[in-house]
Amino acid sequence: MFSGKTEELIRRLNRAKIARQKVEIYKPALDKRYHQEDIVSHNENSIRSIPVQTATEILSLAGDCEVVGLDEAQFFDDTIVEVCNSLANNGKRVIVAGLDMDFLGHPFGCMPQLMSIAEYVTKVHAICVVCGDVASHSYRTAPSQEQVLLGETDAYEARCRRCFNLGESVQRHS
Repeated sequence: MFSGKTEELIRRLNRAKIARQKVEIYKPALDKRYHQEDIVSHNENSIRSIPVQTATEILSLAGDCEVVGLDEAQFFDDTIVEVCNSLANNGKRVIVAGLDMDFLGHPFGCMPQLMSIAEYVTKVHAICVVCGDVASHSYRTAPSQEQVLLGETDAYEARCRRCFNLGESVQRHS
């Protein structure tokens, strides 16, 4: 979280639009943090998207578009891997953004499979809120143990591996 994944997705999709490519964008319907429909970054940049309940809906909605964007892919059901393969095999460029690890530091949902079949993977990192190093973990500050807990700075912190493993015992630099 807080690494700029959605910001980068929006940037790439806007470039495709500038190139006059037909773009369609989808997000899981459960993600309503910033907006019911639009994809919105932490920096409040946004782009129109279509919320879907299941990944397979994307196949019927994508139509004749050339570029398909997906945000928060870790929240899609496992069929998203087949959907992305099908879209790519039909000549569409598929751009996916999502968290690769959950709050426990374990691979998150379909992301390992999506990363393994992708032609290109760009891994962006946040900055550790504790020590300022490169952060690759999402440390949950909220008490829930559910794998999916939608939240922002009220529920998560970006942390490096060391500070993530130190958990609550870590001392913040002031």
